[in-house]
Amino acid sequence: MKTLGNILWHFPFFGFVSAILVYLLGLIFTVTVVAAPIGLGLMEYGKFLFAPFGHEMISKSDLNVKQNLLWKAYSSLVMLIYFPLGLMLALIAVFQIVAQFVTIINIPVALVIAKSLGTYLNPVNKICVHSAVAEDIERRKAKAEVCNLPR
Repeated sequence: MKTLGNILWHFPFFGFVSAILVYLLGLIFTVTVVAAPIGLGLMEYGKFLFAPFGHEMISKSDLNVKQNLLWKAYSSLVMLIYFPLGLMLALIAVFQIVAQFVTIINIPVALVIAKSLGTYLNPVNKICVHSAVAEDIERRKAKAEVCNLPR
C-alpha cells in the first residue's frame, strides 16, 4: 500500500516536483556554508518527499545521536535568522493543504504535507527515517514514560 501511495504521490500529484524543489533549496543553503544546518535539514526533507508514505521526519535527538555542542549552538543561531522564511514556507504549505482538502482525491497529498509541516518551520537536526523506526522510537518513549510514573 505504501508503494502505491508513493507512486500516486509522484505521478498524478507531481510530488517529485516538490521533492526536487525542496532538495535544491537545501542544496543552495548548504553550498552557502553559513546556512548549512538549514540546508542539510531541507535536503533530508527532500528525501522524505521522494517517498513520503512509509517514512517520517524525526529529530536527531530522538535517535540519541550525539552532536557537537558548537554545531548545535550555531544551528540554533541560524534558525533564528531562518524563522521568517520558514514561517512563510509553512503558511504556503497550510494554504496548499486547505486547497487540497477541498477535493476528495487530494486528501492523501494534503496529509503528506500536513504530517511534515513542522519541518518547514524547523528543518535543523531533522532526519528522514522509515516509519518502523519512528514507531519504535515512539514505543520506547511511551514505555519509558510508563516506567517513570509514580506508584
